[in-house]
Amino acid sequence: MSLSINDRLCTSLHFVGVLGTGMSALAQYLRRQSLTISGSDRLLGSPSTERVRNILETMDCRLGPQDGTLVTKDVDGLVVSTAIEENNPEIASARKLGIPVFHRSDVLAAIIASRKTVAVAGTSGKSTVAALIFHCLRECGFDPSIITGANLNTLVNEGLVGNAWTGESDLLVVEADESDGSLVKYHPYLSVFLNVSLDHKPIPVVVDLFKTLAGQSTATLVNADDPRLCAIGGQRTFGYSHNADYRATSLDSRKEGAGIEMSGVSYRVPYPGLYMAWNLLAAVAACREMGCAPPHLRRATGVYGGIQRRFDTITTSTGVTVIDDFAHNPEKIRAAVSAVQNLSNRVIMLFQPHGFGPTKFMREELVKTLKEIIRPTDALFLLPVYYAGGTADKSISSQDLVRDIGRSPGYVAAPAGREEIPALVAEMTKGNDIVISMGARDPSLPELARKIADAIDMRKK
Repeated sequence: MSLSINDRLCTSLHFVGVLGTGMSALAQYLRRQSLTISGSDRLLGSPSTERVRNILETMDCRLGPQDGTLVTKDVDGLVVSTAIEENNPEIASARKLGIPVFHRSDVLAAIIASRKTVAVAGTSGKSTVAALIFHCLRECGFDPSIITGANLNTLVNEGLVGNAWTGESDLLVVEADESDGSLVKYHPYLSVFLNVSLDHKPIPVVVDLFKTLAGQSTATLVNADDPRLCAIGGQRTFGYSHNADYRATSLDSRKEGAGIEMSGVSYRVPYPGLYMAWNLLAAVAACREMGCAPPHLRRATGVYGGIQRRFDTITTSTGVTVIDDFAHNPEKIRAAVSAVQNLSNRVIMLFQPHGFGPTKFMREELVKTLKEIIRPTDALFLLPVYYAGGTADKSISSQDLVRDIGRSPGYVAAPAGREEIPALVAEMTKGNDIVISMGARDPSLPELARKIADAIDMRKK
């Protein structure tokens, strides 16, 4: 098996940063397509990457340190992400040997072109909607493939990493990520546009990127209720408005999950939040476009297993619930917090900004959102800004955000470190409180949520 990337036929690829979510998904998919895969990662020996490393090695992916030793003349291409800097020794080794350097989006674009691909685009909800579409297509008998940015619990339970699967059909589901603008390389069969809000880039820039992707898609499915997506146009629409092709006549969220009704059929997923109902609506519309029959689709949504770090819930012996969630931009934070505030009169929020650049870019909107969502009974802890390594301007901190928030109806603080957080939060909780920990990129955040739950349980003893 080979893959044509930028007109070069490749049978062997080396991934720099192979243990990252986006890179490991490509590595798994291509290894299952019988390509020879090697890779390096600066976190190769870290406990946080051990599971992914072990699975890749079981698949006969050759892994090593990020020093260029695995970049040999037998490699047809070196694959990098936007996070890999030009002075990386692996890039130097590739240049010396005349090996082409591909961005991960070049590889994904080549895969998309080789399949009947459903690409999910939008500032929020991409991973969930992509996972839902894949799950429902699979349950409806289509046996699709998926390359995504989050781990599906059903795939994890099968002993896989969870962010990739290679099916027998020509159907493929992917996320079309707007963060670095590279989605303009993709030419999918169906593009699904969910929403636009502030995250990585200014909104007008994102809309232009989406317009380009729409023009390169055989078919499009657009949220009719997001006015910023109107510029995209679209052959087909979904939404709550009367002019939507796939119209939900109701959307609801209960403690046991979210649901919609469309054309007289009720669809539900076992995860709460109105935002989850919108994700469900988009996924159902996409699956209907791809040929899923409503009765089969209804059964499929009811057994959706979710993805890691999306409303992951830990129940303590005290009645306090701890939730770990990927929310990291203003819209996602508002949606996640709104969902839990509907379930409890007191919410203790923890938010770790996921990088110095994003925090600066979203500073004003972040502060506005955090001020608006906190109630007098709530508490908010802003954890130190996550630093993933590399070149970064660190001239902003969580303490700056606290100062910007100023007077608040609830308790707001920015601890100097995370070590004190479990005991501090445990001391504050009581009754049916909910603790929600939010943030992206940091693989240790699920462990923090677990430590908080353990500290709450220990306090009872």
